[in-house]
Amino acid sequence: MKPLIEKLPTGRDHSFVARSYRTPHFEVPWHQHPELELILFTEGEGNAFVGNHVGEFATGDIYFLGSNLPHTFQKADPDLVTSAMVIQFLPNCWGDQLLEMPESRDINRLFGHASVGLKLKGSTIEKITPLLRELEFTNGFNRIILLWQCLQCIASAKEYEELSTHEMGALQVKQQARIDLIFQYTIDHYAQNITLDEIASYAGMSVPAFCNYFRKSTKKTYIEFLNEVRIGKACQQLIDTQKSISEIAYENGYNTLANFNKQFLKVRSMQPSQYRKVFSASAEAQASGLEFSGKIYS
Repeated sequence: MKPLIEKLPTGRDHSFVARSYRTPHFEVPWHQHPELELILFTEGEGNAFVGNHVGEFATGDIYFLGSNLPHTFQKADPDLVTSAMVIQFLPNCWGDQLLEMPESRDINRLFGHASVGLKLKGSTIEKITPLLRELEFTNGFNRIILLWQCLQCIASAKEYEELSTHEMGALQVKQQARIDLIFQYTIDHYAQNITLDEIASYAGMSVPAFCNYFRKSTKKTYIEFLNEVRIGKACQQLIDTQKSISEIAYENGYNTLANFNKQFLKVRSMQPSQYRKVFSASAEAQASGLEFSGKIYS
């Protein structure tokens, strides 16, 4: 099973896609496309799977993904409404000569960095969020100007986190298809007791061959990847629910609380209880700041 190869209609009057997708149109499987993609999450939260990266996304986050980089964003809860402003464009949709100009050097370099997936940070998010929102409703040549303003801002500030590893992009087609199959199966069954025998058999390989293949392809063991998926799901529950830590551990595939705590510490460098306290304190501070701001300016 390969990732879905998404074909994106641009329309006769547009050279690139700029539109919002909201539940149920937000939900997409593990997929890839030749277009680069800028994503601004405007509602909801969940888990981000970009190449071999496993992380979390939340409202206000912005990602920039390179061409043919497999990815999916899974919302934290099946009933959660999620939406995103999405811009998708081919790197040469305005002609090859534009990117070859000296003035485009930084943006051309940015496209190369985006091959591993980028999550924006810092003031860059504040600067380009209004531009992205405006772009969806802009027509004519101003669409291109706004998009290039966003790209120039990202390229010049360099405020981003690189997500996947370069090795993912170097895989052959057959190798990529097998990794895609393994990733999708893990995303769908992470809460179950996935054994190495089971996943190796699913991939059509012996256990030693599978372990060697997966580590060579992703620069991590399968157990490390599985734990990243499970811990990512657990993080969402720690933030969004009042469930006990032991309940969250069992719901995410861990048979003992001790093992859950051990793996959580390894992936997040803190205990689950500390993680919950940190994000609870952050949410309270943010809420207090909004309330205080409202008293001043209302």
